[in-house]
Amino acid sequence: MDKNRFFNGWSMAVFLLALIIIAGGIVIFIDTGRSPGIEISVSPAKIIEGKIYISGEVNNPGLYPVFAGDTLGDIVRAAGGLKNGADASMIELSVAPPDDKGTPQKINLNRAEVWLLEALPGVGETKAKAIIDYRAQHGFFHDTEELLSVPGFSDTIYDRVKDFITVYE
Repeated sequence: MDKNRFFNGWSMAVFLLALIIIAGGIVIFIDTGRSPGIEISVSPAKIIEGKIYISGEVNNPGLYPVFAGDTLGDIVRAAGGLKNGADASMIELSVAPPDDKGTPQKINLNRAEVWLLEALPGVGETKAKAIIDYRAQHGFFHDTEELLSVPGFSDTIYDRVKDFITVYE
């Protein structure tokens, strides 16, 4: 009879231990099952306030959109950052007038680099270099028609590019 009591005592202890383990697992499962839901928030889209032309010591001069809260640093980053060894005081900004027509950005003959001039219709590497050389010898262009004074430019080529170019210092 002592063996029966021994097994009954151990049986009861094992049964209670199993019951505690099962109850603990249920409690843990219920607590982890009630995790807070995932909240997804999307920041509102930036509203374009206008456009600004940046040139000078930046890698990619051009016309860029300006959003509410943008800083000069944001605009410089949009223009590809400063050139190596650049003098930050040589950055030039020009505010573009409002444009509701969605006209394309024009290339400034007085500031554009060779690679950008090459993108103009009918202008290849040779003509782009000729523009740069003319600008170096004669200074800034005062009118887009002055492009006709550059060697290699004819009325036909000027007619192709006139809607894509501008001049201002």
